[in-house]
Amino acid sequence: MTIDAREATYPGIPNGWFAVAFSRDLGEGEVKRIRYFDEELVLFRTRTGRAAVLSAYCPHLGAHLAEGGRVTGEGIRCPFHAWEFGVDGQCRRIPYCDRIPPAARTRGWDVCERNHMIFVWHHAEQKPPDWDVPEVSELLDPEWTDPRHFALEVGVHMQEMAENNCDPVHFQYVHSAMKVPESEMEYRDGGRFFRITSTNEHETPMGTFSMELERDTYSLGITIVRMRGIPGAGLMMFSSTSPIDRTHTVSRWLFATSRNMADIAGEEFIQNMSEGVLQDVRIWENKIHRAQPVFCEADKYLAEFRRWTKQFYSPSAREE
Repeated sequence: MTIDAREATYPGIPNGWFAVAFSRDLGEGEVKRIRYFDEELVLFRTRTGRAAVLSAYCPHLGAHLAEGGRVTGEGIRCPFHAWEFGVDGQCRRIPYCDRIPPAARTRGWDVCERNHMIFVWHHAEQKPPDWDVPEVSELLDPEWTDPRHFALEVGVHMQEMAENNCDPVHFQYVHSAMKVPESEMEYRDGGRFFRITSTNEHETPMGTFSMELERDTYSLGITIVRMRGIPGAGLMMFSSTSPIDRTHTVSRWLFATSRNMADIAGEEFIQNMSEGVLQDVRIWENKIHRAQPVFCEADKYLAEFRRWTKQFYSPSAREE
């Protein structure tokens, strides 16, 4: 390990909504073992179709609820002594005992299923959600294609991945853009949300167009990318980046196009976006986090981003 690597500091885990699974990957009555937010968790879908997440270890004798646990109606049964827990984490039945101890509960996590993904709310101080996962209208529109799914685990803190949206210069040197795209940033929702809009020329089978790339970011975990420029047509990407721990991240992407673009440019768009992500991976997995980077005057959006991120970290999750 180099001196730089030993001296690197990393932020903790930010607060917000983060996807832990694609909806299609969790069937009714299915139980999955997952690890996010540096915690062992159990993900399951109840008999009425509700997705739920609990802290994984039974408060009785510590069995992992995902290792042999099974769904019972609207809850999950421990594989060790058959204690049953509701989606709120409260024990609701002990088959061999009428009285349930008051402390017989595990943590129930707030869950939102939207945009073909299952999101979990993380807050270092266990405060409840104070904003909602945005609904992406294109994913409900019959004039748009069914989304393609793409997922990737990367050995990096999730903030490094989110930072890419505020780094227009790297598009030229990593992704072979002809030049650094002209970009503008704006904040909304009291500063919790920001949008970066970049404009550049793109060659398409229909000719050369001035394409606008609009990137909406909600906290550090959710990004919506829309490409516009061809009249009456559109291309979009929805992603959620979720922390396994401070140095490992899973990102999930959905790609969709308006149906009138599917055969013309849809496949190329999806391929180019996917390849672009992979071009970044080598850099992400071999870089360190600079808590106090040396910025130049062209890095104004990166500096803005670093200031913006601070609102999503509780004091206990600041850089260590």
